[in-house]
Amino acid sequence: MTTFALGTAVGDLTAVTFGWGYLLSGVIFGAVIAVPALLYRTRTLNAVAAFWTAYVITRPLGASFADWMGVSHERGGLALGTGPVTAAWAVLIVGLVTYLAVNRADAEPGGR
Repeated sequence: MTTFALGTAVGDLTAVTFGWGYLLSGVIFGAVIAVPALLYRTRTLNAVAAFWTAYVITRPLGASFADWMGVSHERGGLALGTGPVTAAWAVLIVGLVTYLAVNRADAEPGGR
């Protein structure tokens, strides 16, 4: 619960308090999440540290984009509403998880 609360707070901090807006905050967190991947690929960061660093960044990344899609135009968003945004993302996530479970595209060869 702590990572979710703090991650959302960091997204709001950059978007509202720093005045970057939700879209710019999302783009910045999108760039930031690439850093642990790059460091892992260059063998500068081990797998565990890369995973947890990226995991922590996913919360403000997702919160920034979800807020951008849901909040009003006056607040810099698309004004789609939080309910429709939540429902659309839930359908997309369930669809992707189902696809991977059936297709096994993410499974290693020879694995279970």
